[in-house]
Amino acid sequence: MRLEISNFAMRRLSKFSSIEGLMNAWPNPPPNWGGPDPCGDHWEGIDCTNSRITSITLSSMGLTGSLSGDIGQLSELQILDLSYNKGLTGSLPAQIGNLVKLTRLILVGCGFSGQIPNSIGSLHNLVYLSLNSNRFNGRIPATIGNLSRLYWLDLTDNQLTGPIPVSDGSNYGLDMLLHTKHFHFGQNHLNGTIPSQLFSSEMNLIHVLFEHNQLTGSIPSTLGLVQSLEVVRFDRNILTGAVPGNLNNLTSVQVFLLSNNGLNGPFPNLAGMNALNYLDLSNNSFDVTVFPSWIPTLQSLTTLILEHTGVQGGLPVSLFSIFSLQSVVLKNNQLNGTLDIGTSPSNQLQLIDLQINFIDNFKQSTGGSSVEVILIGNPVCQETGAAGLSYCTIPQSKTSSYSTPPNNCVPAVCSLNQTSSPNCKCSYPYTGTLGLRAPSFSGLGNSTYFEILASSMMISFQSNQLPVDSVSLSDPRKDSADYLELNLAVFPSEGVSFNRTGINSIGFVLSNQTYQPSQLFGPFQFIADNYTHFAEVPTTSKKSLNIGVIIGAAAGGFVLLSLLALVGAYAFRQKKRAEKATEQSNPFVNWDPNKSSGSIPQLKGARWFPLEELKKYTNNFSEANGIGSGGYGKVYRGTLPTGTLVAIKRAQQGSMQGGTEFKNEIELLSRVHHKNLVSLVGFCFEQGEQLLVYEFLPNGTLKESLSGKSGIRLDWARRLKVAVGAARGLAYLHELANPPIIHRDIKSTNILLDDHLNAKVADFGLSKPMRDGERGHVTTQVKGTMGYLDPEYYMTQQLTEKSDVYSFGVLMLELLTARRPIERGRYIVREVRVVMDKDKDFYNLQGILDPAIGLGTSLKGLERFVELAMRCVEDSGPDRPSMGDVLKEIENIMVFAGLNPKAESATTSASYEEASKGNFRHPYSNEDFLEYSGGFPPSRIEPL
Repeated sequence: MRLEISNFAMRRLSKFSSIEGLMNAWPNPPPNWGGPDPCGDHWEGIDCTNSRITSITLSSMGLTGSLSGDIGQLSELQILDLSYNKGLTGSLPAQIGNLVKLTRLILVGCGFSGQIPNSIGSLHNLVYLSLNSNRFNGRIPATIGNLSRLYWLDLTDNQLTGPIPVSDGSNYGLDMLLHTKHFHFGQNHLNGTIPSQLFSSEMNLIHVLFEHNQLTGSIPSTLGLVQSLEVVRFDRNILTGAVPGNLNNLTSVQVFLLSNNGLNGPFPNLAGMNALNYLDLSNNSFDVTVFPSWIPTLQSLTTLILEHTGVQGGLPVSLFSIFSLQSVVLKNNQLNGTLDIGTSPSNQLQLIDLQINFIDNFKQSTGGSSVEVILIGNPVCQETGAAGLSYCTIPQSKTSSYSTPPNNCVPAVCSLNQTSSPNCKCSYPYTGTLGLRAPSFSGLGNSTYFEILASSMMISFQSNQLPVDSVSLSDPRKDSADYLELNLAVFPSEGVSFNRTGINSIGFVLSNQTYQPSQLFGPFQFIADNYTHFAEVPTTSKKSLNIGVIIGAAAGGFVLLSLLALVGAYAFRQKKRAEKATEQSNPFVNWDPNKSSGSIPQLKGARWFPLEELKKYTNNFSEANGIGSGGYGKVYRGTLPTGTLVAIKRAQQGSMQGGTEFKNEIELLSRVHHKNLVSLVGFCFEQGEQLLVYEFLPNGTLKESLSGKSGIRLDWARRLKVAVGAARGLAYLHELANPPIIHRDIKSTNILLDDHLNAKVADFGLSKPMRDGERGHVTTQVKGTMGYLDPEYYMTQQLTEKSDVYSFGVLMLELLTARRPIERGRYIVREVRVVMDKDKDFYNLQGILDPAIGLGTSLKGLERFVELAMRCVEDSGPDRPSMGDVLKEIENIMVFAGLNPKAESATTSASYEEASKGNFRHPYSNEDFLEYSGGFPPSRIEPL
């Protein structure tokens, strides 16, 4: 017993002495770092397990001083995050290597200097190593190569020098990091050549960032072996030699920057890099060549920058019709002839900059394109009278003045250095600079991208249950390293400022890369400003009062107050009786028409359930009855007194789905009835609760069946029956409902399967009736789900029934491939277009078809199904068939395949019935809302 007590005492002594060492090195530790026990007294930023400190997270705490070597005594420490404390200086102590259980070492945006100690290679469990934006110098420790579990390595924005370390048999090197995904080394002073040994086919890298260093020599051909790469940046170095010919093997690369080097030899051939969004090869010394014919084949391209690269000849018209193209910068080359951007250039095209070339004619688009063309320094601008033409004048330098707009409110007039939030509340926001290191777009004037970024960040904060009311982005600009920078402000949801815990939690989400924006924005870094407005725990003020005065006043007024209380009680009771009677006769007595939800819902036969009844049906919303959850809230299984099973969707407070969607759903589903539409049993709006009661569909969503989650196997015949059922439901909405209804959110999670695998269309929260005068199209805010969203609707905000047809076409491709519409930056529509070959079996789609569809068996009608899907996803709405025509063609395909399109689906097999009893996520949940992928405006655009 004495030995045990002694050991316990020693552990406590060790813990306290190490923390005391940290406190002594920091003149201003957190205010509550003063109790006798860091674990028991819940010191700010300290987490413990069994009275042992396992985590220290103190981001943005305004700490100053140095990091004491006593940190090495915390042998159980797993997380150390001191990010955004610019006052932390000095070197990183060698004792850091004693923390052998450390998984995350995050020191972003501090003031540390000196060499990174070699002992860091002893941290065998390290997953995240983020030392970016400090003043570290010297060489990259070769011992980092010993960190076999490392996922994230970020040493960006320091003063590191020397060569890139690789192994040599006796020493470690970065080439040994086979499981690492991120190499971030930009904005340092690294020199020497890029070792060919650095890369291999065994590596899993997705980001290789060596921009803005002093690297020399050539790019090794081994780079082309790392086929997992998505972002490659070697720009702003001193590289020479020819670009390796095998880099076009990198078919997943989206951002590729080799600009501002001394590269020479033949112009690179990157044909086949079909995922490429952003290509910049500017300011190199390639051999003079005609404009490469392979460039217009890169149908994902948004940005093409080939300034001073030696290209000559004319530009093909097809270049400007690439759907996603935004910017073309080909300044200071030898291009000649006529510039013809065609009759229908990309709707996203904003800039064509061909300054200092030999263009002698400009054939402008007749389609009313608003693209800015710059031809100064070309013969076409040297003709008489040309100086007055817009494309022959010096453009004014443009800076984007974007700032996140107010959320349907009037900005508040704030004082005391407070700021009005997007929700028009005055407070002290947490601010800093958000740097996007490799965005895949170039249009800084397009607010859509920044709305997406703000929305996805807000979703991340909410999913981590942080006290955030809203976020604001402003002042987008490019810095010297070609990073896209924005000012970020995060506003508190409670009071006018954050407390230390709130700031620390937000800082950790950003420093730890817990928040991950979509591939649209690439890797990011956040550097926080100093926060000085910490909210303090309110204290109760104590005033000395005269007890005699209190007693006298109480005695004097007691009789009067008693009489008033009796009268008030009687009046209150009568008022409550009247209110209860009114509420029983009007379920929307508390509906607020001044909110975004608008006027009171108009019902046609939908049943109103009292809240108390729904509590009984779900056993008071017990966890045992929970069958799903998502951004809207939770879904519970309920049993009506008749024994009927129902699914009850209960909105949580602050839900992503507000009153507008709630109103939409009950209004539409109470008046439309079809066997291929999910049935609304009723609703409840009471005591601030919003609940929707649906029929219970036991076999979940189509997405769950395609992914294998539900245990249901969908062969070719069953997929056709699912397609025809969904098409019937959608055709009914378009052609038989009065007024017609556009669903606006057709996707595999909104197609539900009953116990016979009949398909039913669900979720009408975004649906839009086409009222009188709106037939043909209605102008409306863009809403939908990224990947399924009609690009024409997205660009024009003109909503038509053909927008649903486009989404249904994507759904058909999902039925064929079982792939999400967008995976790893690859869009299924584009993937099918690229590989499709009508002269080959299965149209050459075997490589992307879902094997569970029954490959190797007779798939009659598959080619016709593919052709129909591709007609549905035509870029232009008029080129797409109507849903009625789609339905007829699917029915014809089924007949061709020997199936009866009018027959109900066969009863599920025993295995299917057994699967339906499992604990899969229920179809009415919306769990996938949090998997944000980006790409379209987030007005309510859900991710995949």
